[in-house]
Amino acid sequence: MKAIVIKKDSSLSWEDVPDVRPGKDEVLIKVYYAAVNRADLMQREGTYPPPPGCPEWPGLEVSGEIVAFGQGAMRKSGLHIGDKVCALLGGGGYAEYVAVHCGLVMPVPENCTMAEAAAIPEAFATGYLNLFMEGGLKAGNVVLVQAGASGLASVLIPMAKAFGAFVITTIIDEQKRSVVAKTGADLIVNTCEEDIVQVLRSFDEKGRPVNIAIDCLGGANMGDCLPYMGYMSKWIMIATLAGDLTQIDMRKLYVRNVRIVGSTLRSKPLQTKIKILNNLVKKLWGKVSSGAVRPAIYKILPITEAEAAHSLLYRGQSAGKVVLQVREGNV
Repeated sequence: MKAIVIKKDSSLSWEDVPDVRPGKDEVLIKVYYAAVNRADLMQREGTYPPPPGCPEWPGLEVSGEIVAFGQGAMRKSGLHIGDKVCALLGGGGYAEYVAVHCGLVMPVPENCTMAEAAAIPEAFATGYLNLFMEGGLKAGNVVLVQAGASGLASVLIPMAKAFGAFVITTIIDEQKRSVVAKTGADLIVNTCEEDIVQVLRSFDEKGRPVNIAIDCLGGANMGDCLPYMGYMSKWIMIATLAGDLTQIDMRKLYVRNVRIVGSTLRSKPLQTKIKILNNLVKKLWGKVSSGAVRPAIYKILPITEAEAAHSLLYRGQSAGKVVLQVREGNV
């Protein structure tokens, strides 16, 4: 089979690799689409290696068709040959076939294209983990989602809105405001023109402080934001694209009982991931089918143009998810 291989010079190449076969509790999926995530870029740069046992090629989420089962996997999963599915992976999605634990495979929601389905597992699982399991989201909460034009934010914002939150999000490119507005965000802050710290202070002074912040940026002003978070609020760090270091006024942190939470989906134990995906199907698939929560697809490129797909993320040009098409004729 073929897969995207990361070469020694960090370039990407679509070339032959050994065939994958399903293990005891795994299913084999013929891949139609694979979605691109920033974790793929980090893996390419050598800073985010795949977990032990995963293929060396990148890719955390795919859609496709089940073509084989490992021993006992069909009975455990309730799935069948030919089922159209999407799956969460530890790695290896940029390929013609993937083998994945049956508990990490989900049916494609009704009224959802296969390209959209590929953009669901990682982003939706990350959203559910951080909004509900880490953040404890409740109706009426004020939620801050950094980097509103990102693929993850395109899921986080409508997911939070669907469960009754008021959502503030940030952008750095005014041209993306109209696209981000489609997510349903209540307030979009261009941080090149407005100070997000002052925005949070204003909300705090009005008695509506942020309850949950989901931050993929970090950087110097993260610490400046913390004094204006609500009592028992949580600032959830999932990446530090704007910088690893900040200064924190620890007195204000403990007075308000603010929690700083570091969170990554990829490192979670298998059973935790299975629990998250089960909850997605039970609690969110209806909202996906109705269109209330849907991944925003920015662009679909052929798998052989993975370099161009990565460049869109590197240059910050995407507003939503970038998806790679592995096979022609699948929508």
